[in-house]
Amino acid sequence: MTNLPLTLSPEVAEAQRRGAPVVALESTIITHGMPYPQNLQTAMEVEAAVRAGGATPATIAVMGGRLHIGLTGEELETLARAEGVMKLSRADLAVCLAQGWTGATTVAATMIAAHLAGIAVFATGGIGGVHRGAETSFDISADLTELARTPVTVVAAGAKAILDIPKTLEVLETQGVPVIAVGQDEFPAFWSRSSGLAAPLRIDSAAGIAAAHRMRARLGLAGGQLVANPIPAEAEIPRAEIMPVIEAALAEAAAQGIAAKAVTPFLLSRIFEMTEGRSLQANIALVLNNARLGAAIATEIARAP
Repeated sequence: MTNLPLTLSPEVAEAQRRGAPVVALESTIITHGMPYPQNLQTAMEVEAAVRAGGATPATIAVMGGRLHIGLTGEELETLARAEGVMKLSRADLAVCLAQGWTGATTVAATMIAAHLAGIAVFATGGIGGVHRGAETSFDISADLTELARTPVTVVAAGAKAILDIPKTLEVLETQGVPVIAVGQDEFPAFWSRSSGLAAPLRIDSAAGIAAAHRMRARLGLAGGQLVANPIPAEAEIPRAEIMPVIEAALAEAAAQGIAAKAVTPFLLSRIFEMTEGRSLQANIALVLNNARLGAAIATEIARAP
C-alpha cells in the first residue's frame, strides 16, 4: 500500500489498525446526485448509518492527486461544494490521479479503491448495467465487469430501474457474479421492491452473506458479490407507478436525441420532476438501508479469523 497514492482518513486508519469493520461508500452521490447542501447532509447521514451499525465509513474520492479512503468533515464539505468534478470509472481513474484533478468514484472505481485499501464491503444505491437499446448502442456499464473481477461485496438496491434489467442479470450471470437477494425471492429494481424477475440466489442474514464472501476467497474465485437489498416498503415507489414515468422519460430522451453519458442524468432529472421529488427521497432511503446492511456484513467478515 505504501507505493500507492492512497490517503487513509485518521478514522479509517485507526479502524484498520484495530481490525475493525469498514464500509466503502462512493462519492458520485455527493458530486453528481444532488445539489449543495442536500448532498452534504445526505453523505453525513449515510456515514452516520454505517457508524450506527458498528462499522467505520470510508467515503472514497480523488483529491489532489491522491485516492482518499475516507474523508474528514472538512474534505467532505470541500467535495460537496466542488464544481467540475470528474465522474470516475475504471477507464479514467488513473488519469485523474496522475493529473491531480478532483474526481468522484462510481461503483466500479469505488470497488477498485476499496480493494486496494483492503476493504471488503461497499454500500451504494444501485449499480449500473445494460442500457435499453444496448443491442445497437453497446451501452453497458463498467460496473458489471468490475463485479466480475474485483473481490468486493457490493450492497445495492438492485440495478437502476431505467436500465434493461433482464439483460443486466444475463450479463452478470455470464460474468459469474453471484446475485443475492435479501429477504425476498425477487430481484429488486431500485425505487421498487419488485422487478418482476426472480433473483438467482437468496440469503437473508449478514452472517450468511459474509460466509459466502469468505468462501469465494478460499476458492480463489475472481470478482465480488452483488447483494440486492430491496428498498424499505414504506419508502418505495411501486413498480406499477414508476414504470410509466420511466417510459415517458425515455421517450423524451429519444425525441431530444439525448444519448451516451447524457442519458442517465437526463432520465433521473425528469423522473425527479415527474414524481415531484419522491424519486430522490426513495433514493436516500434505499442508500441508508444499504449502508446499514453493509455495516452488518462488514462486521461479520471482521469477526472471522
